[in-house]
Amino acid sequence: MSFSPEWLALREPADHAARSAGLMARLGRHFAGREPISVVDLGCGAGSNLRGTFAALPDAQDWRLVDYDPALLAAARERLAAWADDARAEGDRLLLRKDGKSLSVAFHQADLNRDLQAALPEGADLVTAAALFDLVSPAWIDGFVAVLAARGLPLYTVLTYDGTERWDPPHPADAAMLAAFHAHQSTDKGFGPAAGPKATGAMAKTFAAAGYDVERAPSPWVLGPAFADLARELVTGFAGAVRETGRVSGAEIDAWLTARLAGVTCHVGHEDLFAIPR
Repeated sequence: MSFSPEWLALREPADHAARSAGLMARLGRHFAGREPISVVDLGCGAGSNLRGTFAALPDAQDWRLVDYDPALLAAARERLAAWADDARAEGDRLLLRKDGKSLSVAFHQADLNRDLQAALPEGADLVTAAALFDLVSPAWIDGFVAVLAARGLPLYTVLTYDGTERWDPPHPADAAMLAAFHAHQSTDKGFGPAAGPKATGAMAKTFAAAGYDVERAPSPWVLGPAFADLARELVTGFAGAVRETGRVSGAEIDAWLTARLAGVTCHVGHEDLFAIPR
């Protein structure tokens, strides 16, 4: 599945604010002094994860951004060029300067369900992703971990949905809506029945069994008035997903949505994970 560039742009400030600063510092310590560093970003969207991660890494960075959607790869190229202090094209690559760091960025279209191996070039030092693994299946996670373990690659991933949501003010339909949303989360998003909120736990267990040290940290969205536009899009999409399940009556969904669009503060749980081969 794919997401619109507009949705990804709307959520980017909240994503960056939610990241675990402690785990990102741990990432930086692990790779301190190792440059250039080669990073593969899976399901890159419009490049938000690069923009959120680059500051923790050494000054010379080589990135490969991978996505199935060519429109998102084009959006990533455009937004990265606008974001950088300096940008120039060199063949298919984009060479960037940002805050004293040098980034060489390549763009690669791939179906991660079919050609994961091809998405991971030889010589990579780190695999990363954002808001990806709750969309894939437990079986895909098992195969993914096996591929990384065979090559001794670490993973740093952020903003995997953990299933917790709290709304203020509360509404009588909150529990029913959340249960139905979780049912929708487990449907096939292109990788088999999705792991949904169980994804980080499944990854942690599988990486540990493969001989990795695994660190986890919460990275919740806390959406108050500063993120009102994102909250409105979130509740609209949430209600649409619940409606597809048929588990909550249309009248109950409409009442919940009307109340939520009137203004809410919400807490949406995510987890970050850093897995390092022992």
